[in-house]
Amino acid sequence: MGSMNNDTAVLAGRPVHRMGFGAMQLPGPGVFGPPRDRAGALAVLRRAVDAGVDHIDTAQFYGPDVANELIHAALHPYPADLVLVSKVGATRNEQGHWLGAQRPEELRAGVEANLVSLGLDQVPVVNLRRHPGSDVPFSEQLEAMVGLRDEGLIGGIGLSSVNLDEYRLARAQTEVACVQNPYNVADRSDQDVFDACRADGVPYVPFFPLGSAFNAANPVLGSAAVTETAARLGATPAQVALAWLLHQAPTLLLIPGTSSLGHLEENLAAADVVLDQAAIDALSVV
Repeated sequence: MGSMNNDTAVLAGRPVHRMGFGAMQLPGPGVFGPPRDRAGALAVLRRAVDAGVDHIDTAQFYGPDVANELIHAALHPYPADLVLVSKVGATRNEQGHWLGAQRPEELRAGVEANLVSLGLDQVPVVNLRRHPGSDVPFSEQLEAMVGLRDEGLIGGIGLSSVNLDEYRLARAQTEVACVQNPYNVADRSDQDVFDACRADGVPYVPFFPLGSAFNAANPVLGSAAVTETAARLGATPAQVALAWLLHQAPTLLLIPGTSSLGHLEENLAAADVVLDQAAIDALSVV
């Protein structure tokens, strides 16, 4: 397998390939506990970087403490061009439930934990994950993140799970490195935020680009338009779904995650899939 093409975009001032990697699937089932196959998880990370991936998305609460530890074990000392992106705003309890950690002091603690586990003096980008129903004012969270950036603990401030009003408020208050929200060929409910990011030239990083791992009836890979287009183009449904996202904006960055070397190669090859007009038309109405 060769390397990826040279299609890049700028993330927090640094060029990265538009096909990155998400570490969420490296821990155990439910993003909780150690991986089923530690050697396999390390091999996936190393292969991704060898293939040209220079943007890896992670979080301290993946595991918790598992994804970052694997990244450090596999890749440290890190290549100079690798942009690691983490996120704060959540935590896990002993049962694996996702809990909000939204207060400014919790955001700081999250950044500090990422620095330690990743072995970094500065996390290149940290996404502020807005927790549903958070009672902490968004502007206070942004202030805390700006303070952490001014201290040099983070390089760029990203946003995750934000609505259009929050995005615009953040843009008025500080520079936004990227936005990470749910968006894929079968779920375009975030179209307004996506359109705003595209217009502003802010990198948009869709999570669940192939549908949620928590939804067995996958509306992306099970879509007739996706499967029929894949068969006609000699690609896989996953490659078509990822290629469709890349087609939406030159500033869209992908972070499909997997714990399988085979799926990694399949995902990386999506960067070379060219969708013709018939494909664009068929996928526009999924």
